Formats: sequence, structure tokens, C-alpha cells
Amino acid sequence: MTRYVIVGGSAAGLAAAETLRREGYDGTLTLIGDEPHPPYDRPPLSKQVLAGQWDADRPRLRTPADLDALGLDLRLGVAAAGLDTAGRTVRLADGTSVAYDGLVVATGVRPRRLPGEGAHVLRTLDDALALRGRLAAGRHLVVVGAGFLGAEAAAVARGLGARVTLLEPAPVPLAHAVGEAVGRVLSRAHLEHGVDLRTGVTVVEAGADGVRLADGTVVEADEVLVAAGSLPNTEWLDGSGLTVEDGVVCDAYCRAAPGVYAAGDVARWHNPLFGVAMRIEHRTNAAEQGMAAARNLLRPGASKPFAPVPYFWSDQYDMKIQAYGYLRGHDEVSVADGDLSSGRFLAVYRTGDHVSGALAVGMPPKAIRSWRQAITTRTPWRDAMGAVSVN
Repeated sequence: MTRYVIVGGSAAGLAAAETLRREGYDGTLTLIGDEPHPPYDRPPLSKQVLAGQWDADRPRLRTPADLDALGLDLRLGVAAAGLDTAGRTVRLADGTSVAYDGLVVATGVRPRRLPGEGAHVLRTLDDALALRGRLAAGRHLVVVGAGFLGAEAAAVARGLGARVTLLEPAPVPLAHAVGEAVGRVLSRAHLEHGVDLRTGVTVVEAGADGVRLADGTVVEADEVLVAAGSLPNTEWLDGSGLTVEDGVVCDAYCRAAPGVYAAGDVARWHNPLFGVAMRIEHRTNAAEQGMAAARNLLRPGASKPFAPVPYFWSDQYDMKIQAYGYLRGHDEVSVADGDLSSGRFLAVYRTGDHVSGALAVGMPPKAIRSWRQAITTRTPWRDAMGAVSVN
């Protein structure tokens, strides 16, 4: 009987497991997770969980009964420590090994840390609960990094009455991803809510009671959160023969090697829709790629390329941010609806001659959903924008 192994117990790994069962696989299915918790959702950690609106059980992706129904060989609280692709075995940190006929790597990412000790990070449920217990009205939180994670945490802390200092090395937060004009709009929301936003500053050390900047300035705090990016969890693959370059390198089918596929935040695959290799750290992609990898693993002769239009969302204060496409490396941004000054708008992105993305702030879902088709069909920019009045 065949044995499939999934390393990674979060959204991508669970999606792969459920897909294998749904597609008819009834053999041994091992799901390995380095956390002791059963699979849970990560986006609420920086929002509802951190704000105290959800308890620790609510982010769970499935009930115990649902997991039992999958008939998993569930190994929680133990990390993968090595991979032997020739012998087709995964070595675990507890000294045991698991043999496989097919493998899905879904080990995700971990927070990038800075020198110093005692600063918080925000990736796991335990991280969120630890920081939540330290936030209260009047306390001072320093957040290092004004990306989406840092911005969401800053917004939650302000909502709890904490004083927030948000430190960002770039001149305009998120400009590399969404463009300078949109980045300035998102930054303005923090200023309007009383955040001390400082851009163009580099933090060289982060401790429990403050941070030190490159110019020697010390910013004191009651709590420090480092949200300065992430690193793919690939160290356990050293010596395995898999190609690792900012993630597990895969082809358009999510295949990293014969019988080995990757999915979720750790996977860098060639997306044929955009013609580039990408690694996406968004919740929707994790589930979709987990399903695609499982199907291609189960039926390699009928493999289908994984060519999604990436989607992400973010909630900050009263702003609902939604985006479709691949915005990085864009050549142009135009506002197709609303206006930037009002904080309610839809921006469309051009890469080369085609529509490559769309981002909406404060707009109804249907306003941006129609642009997904333009991205999917690689609609020429001139044709797409000719149908709207561009601001």
C-alpha cells in the first residue's frame, strides 16, 4: 500500500490532506506539524486573536471530529529534521523516520529576527497570545516593519488604547509591493489614528524594552514586535538534493523532484499565467496550492499547471484592503474608481502591456472582482483601461 506524507500542519498541509482523501486516496496519510496545535488559520492572529475578540480555539480550521474523519497518522509537536529523497524517508526531530511514496512539503515560513532578546514575533498562535497578554491602554508598543503584518498589529494595538511607534526602513511603507501613491494612502491611516510612524529608519537591535537604530538612537518601549519579513523553512532540506532558493523551487505543477511537491508559503514555483517564478505568502494561495499539489501528486500523468491569480486581503482600522494579481515589479498604477485622497479607491496595475493586478480600499467586493477576469485573460492594458475613466 502506498504512503503519502505531508510535512506542514497549517492551511496548505491540511488542504493537501483533505484533497487526497476527497480524490479517493485511502492509504496511509501522515501529516507532520512542528506545533502542538492542530491546524489553524493564521490571518486572524494579527487581527481578531490579537485584539482579544477570538479565543484560542476559534482559529482552528477543523473540529477534532473532522480531523478524525480524515484517518490521519497525525504527528504534532515534532519538526522534520531531514529528507532522504533517494531512500524516500523523512527524518523527524525526535529521532524517528517516516517512509513515503509521495511527499508534499508545506513547512511555511518563520519570522525574520533581529539581534537582541525579548522582542515579540507574530507567526504562531502562541506568539499572538503572548503579545495579546501584554497589550493594554497606555502601554507603548514599538513595531519594527510597516508591511501588512506590522500594520495590522499596529492598528489592533491602537484599538486597544496602546501607544504605537511604527518603524520602517523604506521611505514609503509597502511601496515595493503596491506602489508609492497607494503606500502613502495606507500610511496616512496610521498617522490619522495617532501612530508615530517613522520611515527611512533602520533597526539594528530589538530587545524586550526597546530598539536601537542604526544612528545610535534608542526608542524605548514596554513591548517590541519585530515584523521585518520572513524566511522559508527549508533548512531541514539541506543535503536532500532539492533546489532551494528563497523557498523550495518547483515547476509549474508544484513538483520539486520525482514524487515530491511543495505548497504554500515555502513553495517557489513557476506561475505560467504571469510567466515568472513566485512565492506567495497569502492564505488563499496556501489552500489552493495545497489542493493543486495533492492532485498532481496523486495523478502525475494528468497533472495540471498551477496558474492562479493571487488574492490577499488586509483589515486595518476601518479599511478593508483587497487585491488580485501579482503587483510586484509593476510598471504603472492607475486609479480606475474613487480617488486616493478620499481613501476609497480601486487601483489597477500594469506590467508590460497587460493588466497584472488590482487593489481596492474601502470598495465593495464586486468592484474589484470584475478585474480578476482581466488579469486571468491577460487583457491588454489599452483595452482594459479604455473602458474606464482613469483618474
